[in-house]
Amino acid sequence: MHLVLQVLAIIAPVALLATIGFAWVRRGLAYDVAFVSRLSMTLSTPCLIFMALVRSKVDPGLLRDTVLAAIVAYVLVGALAWGLVRLLRLNLAAYWAPLAFGNTGNIGLPVALFAFGQAGFDLAVVVFAVMAILSFTFGVWVVAGGGSPVSALREPLVGGTLLGSLFLVLGWSVPAWLAASLDLIGQMAIPLMLITLGVAIARLQPRALGPALALCLAKLAICTAVPLAVGLAFGLPRMTLGVLVLQLATPVAVTSYMLAARYEANPDEVAGLVVVSTLLSVLAIPAILAFFI
Repeated sequence: MHLVLQVLAIIAPVALLATIGFAWVRRGLAYDVAFVSRLSMTLSTPCLIFMALVRSKVDPGLLRDTVLAAIVAYVLVGALAWGLVRLLRLNLAAYWAPLAFGNTGNIGLPVALFAFGQAGFDLAVVVFAVMAILSFTFGVWVVAGGGSPVSALREPLVGGTLLGSLFLVLGWSVPAWLAASLDLIGQMAIPLMLITLGVAIARLQPRALGPALALCLAKLAICTAVPLAVGLAFGLPRMTLGVLVLQLATPVAVTSYMLAARYEANPDEVAGLVVVSTLLSVLAIPAILAFFI
């Protein structure tokens, strides 16, 4: 019973903020998702990630192993997702990225913070950084059906991640006044992401939920088994292993739907993946936390 209550206490803030966004829309109140998402992705989240990396106290050896394990895990997950999409003869542009990448920002970061504390959050940021670089380069290239992945370097989220990584590796710091300012901006990120998640889910118009369920179950199985196997192979400590599995096992992100809509890659079907995988995560994430706590 104590474990159940502990897991519920971790999940409750995430669910509450998402529910606020969901209820806000259901009451007919205005919420500009495009503006809030742009504010979060171009300002608050880059500041959050940058300061988390600058202040990270992760042991250099553990940091190296976590980065390598995350890269290997995402490459393997991406390869399996690619094979699954090809096997089922689905639209690669629409289905590959949602199956390969999860909602490591809106859900993974806050859950890691509430579950594992600041140390777990620092590790979750490292995994998120790996995901962001892969997603905004090769991931966008697949969804867009071509183009230059180098254009992702213009994304503030990628820039903040790379700059924060540079500060972390070189041991640099920022002036106190600038750190305080960036902290204030970054503190907006998690509440904004969770409320926007609830808003976006309330507005989605998914189709073909039956096939979406089968795909989401396959995604959950792949994205749980692969990071677990990779983390064990790298000999990651239990908490680090838990963060890696949690981050990769997060549900399909709302940003996947936004990208699908932008590039006309079956957005309604992707919306179904977002809704179904998010509902599955209500059971999956507590189970993962119960195993690692």
